[in-house]
Amino acid sequence: MSRPDAIVVGGGIVGAACARELAMAGLGVTLVEAEFVGGGATAAGMGHIVVMDDSPPQFGLTALSRALLDELAPALPAAVERDRCGTLWVAEDEDQLVAARLKAAAYGDAKVEASVVDGAELPRLEPGLRPGLAGGLLVPGDGVVYPPALARWLAEDARRLGAAIREGEPVTALDGRSVMTARGRIDAALVVNAAGAAAPILTHGLPIVPRRGHLVITDRHPGFCRHQVLELGYLKSAHSSTGASVAFNVQPRMTGQVLIGSSRELVGWNRTPNRALLGRMLRRAADFMPALAGLSAIRSWIGFRPATPDNLPLIGPSSRIDGLWIAAGHEGLGITTALGTARLLGDLILGRAPSLDPVPFTPDRSGEPAAAVHA
Repeated sequence: MSRPDAIVVGGGIVGAACARELAMAGLGVTLVEAEFVGGGATAAGMGHIVVMDDSPPQFGLTALSRALLDELAPALPAAVERDRCGTLWVAEDEDQLVAARLKAAAYGDAKVEASVVDGAELPRLEPGLRPGLAGGLLVPGDGVVYPPALARWLAEDARRLGAAIREGEPVTALDGRSVMTARGRIDAALVVNAAGAAAPILTHGLPIVPRRGHLVITDRHPGFCRHQVLELGYLKSAHSSTGASVAFNVQPRMTGQVLIGSSRELVGWNRTPNRALLGRMLRRAADFMPALAGLSAIRSWIGFRPATPDNLPLIGPSSRIDGLWIAAGHEGLGITTALGTARLLGDLILGRAPSLDPVPFTPDRSGEPAAAVHA
């Protein structure tokens, strides 16, 4: 096989998107995946496509990614299950409703459609929510996808553009010009480490740790919820760096099922489910949507999200290893931000004007938390 221009290590949704972006630019690309494309954290995650405003850099990355998916939408097969159902952020009290108004103003400034709804309007949008909630924020352009199918489509589109896809081939070592696998050495002009939570195993020193999360999916209950619904306290909970946390987060699937999350805990690579935390997560969900307690859950699972200290992914060149590029550390937003990550990485590799300011995503940054959009 001829020497590729670029090797992308990791066949999750981020790696698949990066392989496709580089192949679209005319580079010879080889995507190497330890198991199968669309597995790992991609297969274990929720399918959010959502604009998030916990920091200005993340707002920009998520908004870019959502716009890129909108452009792709006509080409996506039914298996991707893209549903532009919108996001409903729920406020429990007046203080959270004030936060919703601030969020709406920030979205409006960025030309992202969003509107505040009061407590009287919530039952019309989501009849299953409990009475007494203060209101919320509706972001109609958000949606959901089935992540493994989207990752596989991105990889197959990269293959159509000339990329080679090598599955079932774990990478044991890499530098900026080559990777080593059980089948031998592959040389290239550059290497992209997109191995998610395993990225620091291959590139020592990356500030990424595995953050375990639980999810539950129900039997088919069509129409149970109409939007992906989250509590406005979700970001604070999701980004807590100490202890275990849960937050209300439900998502309708096109199969009629309901996907329920979410939990986060730092326990390394421990694969034993935390049943107590899972119970807390389900009780939190039922507190917002009481009828959830009556649905039949058919499966629960865990996944390991690649978390960074400042809640932003690492996107760009390594300053320590010539030729090595990093696209990892997306925590629970890898599905949302894959396309934007690939676009920014492609801009930097190819010398194009960056679609976003790349500085906040620099792999060798200090790792300090990014400033929040709202106090």
